[in-house]
Amino acid sequence: MSGIIGDFISLMNTGGAVMWVLFALNLALWYGLGYRYLTLRRGTKGNVRRLVSKHEKRGEAQAMRGLLDYAAADALAAAEEAKKIGKHARNYVKDALSPYVLVVGTYSTLVKTIVVLAPLVGLLGTVIGMIETFDALQSSAMFSQGNSISGGISKALFTTELGLVVAVPGLILGKILDKQEERYDLEFEQIVDVICTKDENEI
Repeated sequence: MSGIIGDFISLMNTGGAVMWVLFALNLALWYGLGYRYLTLRRGTKGNVRRLVSKHEKRGEAQAMRGLLDYAAADALAAAEEAKKIGKHARNYVKDALSPYVLVVGTYSTLVKTIVVLAPLVGLLGTVIGMIETFDALQSSAMFSQGNSISGGISKALFTTELGLVVAVPGLILGKILDKQEERYDLEFEQIVDVICTKDENEI
């Protein structure tokens, strides 16, 4: 185990401090992706109208399976509260759903920022490595070692490689999760329309 850790540290040190920055960005990226995946798990099936209807009929007895279930229950409670005080339900329902809108968007900006930033940080590491390589050439420090020029350039390219390794999966998975977020936003709007249209018709 200690050998693996030692090899890992040695590999990271090969690319300099930039490699550790990319490693930290990678950890933050996967934390954000994992959080968004767990948050955006629907947990319920069927259309919004049927879901709202189930909550109206069963009330607290309705099993909560996912975020949309809780959103529908809170929206119905807000509509009921508005009805009791003689107010239009639409604004109350939107206020009840606003925390859920924020939740489904959590860490979205973080993921997008890291996806854009990681290749640039990797490129910065490569530029720094190339500068160090050519500085060593200028001082003739590399002439005494065979293959040292190609080795220096190879090490300099490690950071670009790691930057792409960080960014590409984040870009793909981030887009998939963004589509799920868009679906939730649409379903929240449908919840508002289903509940409020029914109440407005009753009035």
